[in-house]
Amino acid sequence: MDDSTKRILQRLIRRIPYQMLQKMLGKWAHLSNEDLHSLDFTQPKWVLTEHLLAFCEEKGLTVKHITELEMIYIIENPNQGMWHGFQLLDAEEEAPSIELTQFKEQFKANLTELIRHVSIKIKKHTDEAIWIRVAWGDNFTKPNHLKPTYVVHHLQTPYVFVTGLTSKYKPLLNQALVLATRYGSMKDAHLSGRNLIAIRDLLTRQYQQVFPTKHPKPLQEKNPVPRNPNIENEQAENTENRLQMACEAFGDGTLPQLQKAVYKLETKFRDNSNKTLTGREEPFRGVVEFASTNLLESLRHCVSSGMASTPVTPLLSSITQKGRNYFVITDKGV
Repeated sequence: MDDSTKRILQRLIRRIPYQMLQKMLGKWAHLSNEDLHSLDFTQPKWVLTEHLLAFCEEKGLTVKHITELEMIYIIENPNQGMWHGFQLLDAEEEAPSIELTQFKEQFKANLTELIRHVSIKIKKHTDEAIWIRVAWGDNFTKPNHLKPTYVVHHLQTPYVFVTGLTSKYKPLLNQALVLATRYGSMKDAHLSGRNLIAIRDLLTRQYQQVFPTKHPKPLQEKNPVPRNPNIENEQAENTENRLQMACEAFGDGTLPQLQKAVYKLETKFRDNSNKTLTGREEPFRGVVEFASTNLLESLRHCVSSGMASTPVTPLLSSITQKGRNYFVITDKGV
């Protein structure tokens, strides 16, 4: 077991939370039940790591086996980095019939033809998703297993989700995926976030989009103060209308946990009181970002509660209707 493999294992063990470590090791095929029972999970993690290193050296495990443990952890806990959505375009006739074995062979053959030193590991998850781990090198250096790229793709769908990909290797991955899936090209869906399930559900429209026409009225107060019935009816109608518009814009029920939406402005500055900026020929540039632990839920609440005006601006409703959270606004539109 060389030093680089030891570093990969040490870093991986540090990365896995202690309370999850025993479960992850139990799913790894390279430790026996006897090995697991001999490990004391009450010890400090650095002591446990030394024992694991000893086991791995004794069994002659290589970086190939260590990356299997990493894949188990990432698949079980995918919200580790920033995921980006992509969409495959121009499907060929064979695209709907591509099977896993064929995809694996084609993808590996295509990528290894494009780059000499690359490590590829492909695994099918229980939800039918294909998980791909790629460690990149080049024609002179070995693959860097400390900074891998992860790809998630459901066969027979045009959607791909990627994390840890640099601009240097993006064209290579795109070409390998397009050829292996029998599509003509692949484009950026302009959708990103740390929650993989949310990104997938938003891009594939797998959240509740049944927009109800009626909603229960607000709970009545006990011993209410006498009010004007006309005012009450008007307020109740306004409340129902706001809730209806909020659900039409962002969906009903539980919404995908999107963390942010970004709007990049490239428009001409318009303000008669500021002739310096108004007279400039080049566009005014700026970035507006909305952020929240659950942005769609927050926006829906703002609209339904009256904090935001109605009808909902298309700039916000486009998040769900177009499955995007990155927009460039120019004088020609979004």
